[in-house]
Amino acid sequence: MDKTKIAGIIDVETTGFSPYKEEIVELGLVLFSFNCLTGQVIDLVDEYTGLREPAVPISRGASMVHGLDMNVLRGQELDQTRIRSMLGRAEFITAHNARFDYSFVVKIFNEAVQKPWLCTMNGINWSARGFRSKKLQELINQHGIEVQRCHRAADDAKAVLALLSLSGQNYLSELLRSKPLNQISLESFAETAIARDKD
Repeated sequence: MDKTKIAGIIDVETTGFSPYKEEIVELGLVLFSFNCLTGQVIDLVDEYTGLREPAVPISRGASMVHGLDMNVLRGQELDQTRIRSMLGRAEFITAHNARFDYSFVVKIFNEAVQKPWLCTMNGINWSARGFRSKKLQELINQHGIEVQRCHRAADDAKAVLALLSLSGQNYLSELLRSKPLNQISLESFAETAIARDKD
């Protein structure tokens, strides 16, 4: 079995918080390689970020979070070909509070449904590791990770990668043993990781 695999990290900013009536306004996608035997991140492989003009208004609450408005978004489109190509390379997708990102991403990219989705917020037992909050901003602050712009898709996706890349923490190994939120099985490397921990 090839030890090196590729996974994706997605973060989206939206017009609001309901996937039933709101839309994506920004998408960040990061691909990274990792060793499936050790659960260690190897390198950043590819990254994409893009803006999207929505067909619905941006709620005041959402705009206050990410700072995006129609002056910035007008005429913008996601590079769907590039995103689909990147999704196709990933063994699985992860996001912080993945249920939120998943519910928006699958509305545009049907192929994302076929990938296992893991959640770095709920798939890692942060409280057992001594963290009082599992919010991304709190975690990156407590780990001393610097982010240029909080609550922007590309920066948040790279912040998740920085968390998973920290040496000596085994965050990715724990994530690989978590249950995908969409019930799609991980590849055999996840089973290998589980078996190794039981030995």
